[in-house]
Amino acid sequence: MTHISKQFTLEGKVAIITGSSKGIGKAIAKGFAENGAQVIISSRSQEACNEVVEEFKKEGLNAIGISCHIGKPEQREKLITQTIAAFGRLDILVNNAAINPVFAPIEEVDSAVFDKIMDVNVKAPWSLSNMALPHLKANKKGSIINIASVEALTPGLGLGIYSTSKAAILMLSKNQAKEWGKYGIRVNAICPGLIKTKFSAALWQNEKILGKIQKSLPSARMGMPEEMVGLACLLASDAGGYMTGGVYTADGGYMIAG
Repeated sequence: MTHISKQFTLEGKVAIITGSSKGIGKAIAKGFAENGAQVIISSRSQEACNEVVEEFKKEGLNAIGISCHIGKPEQREKLITQTIAAFGRLDILVNNAAINPVFAPIEEVDSAVFDKIMDVNVKAPWSLSNMALPHLKANKKGSIINIASVEALTPGLGLGIYSTSKAAILMLSKNQAKEWGKYGIRVNAICPGLIKTKFSAALWQNEKILGKIQKSLPSARMGMPEEMVGLACLLASDAGGYMTGGVYTADGGYMIAG
């Protein structure tokens, strides 16, 4: 067996992280780069991608930026083709980009908003993973990490359609793991709890909601994006070589809070 520290290395690996110009995606991209990976920073704005790349490069980390609106098929394709053109391979795909444009009871969600949530949160990761598949197969060793949410595991309030989309991601992950294991590809899902990002600002900027959540959590606090990185590095690396089809929470104990 290889020394444990070597099992965690991502040296020589190429990783795409969607929605990585900020929040959890950016934290994971940085962790991968620190661990030796060549990372592709991706978000809708090329400018935002470039800023992160510059920031990483100043720290001696390997990164390039490829803008991609994951809701658009031609942009998903561009993300994969440009990655292969640049590096000739793909080893890791982190489907992190997601939207939650509405905070409302499920019966009040507009049909167009429902479609948009499903399109970006479910269809896009399914499609992007399919496009990545031939390249992950080529090395007989690949890792897909789908970022879901504790909302996929238990219903919250006002997030019903988002929750539904994230529950779909869990089943997608399991099916991908089951069907693609024969190609040496592992697929796992991470379910973060309340993490301090711009995405979740509506929750943590409301002191009443934040106070209530923190009081109920065993950890008594919300999490930081950097606290998702260790788990992602494990699932991306040889250290997690026997982990596939798994659903892993990193939630400060949210799922056991009464």
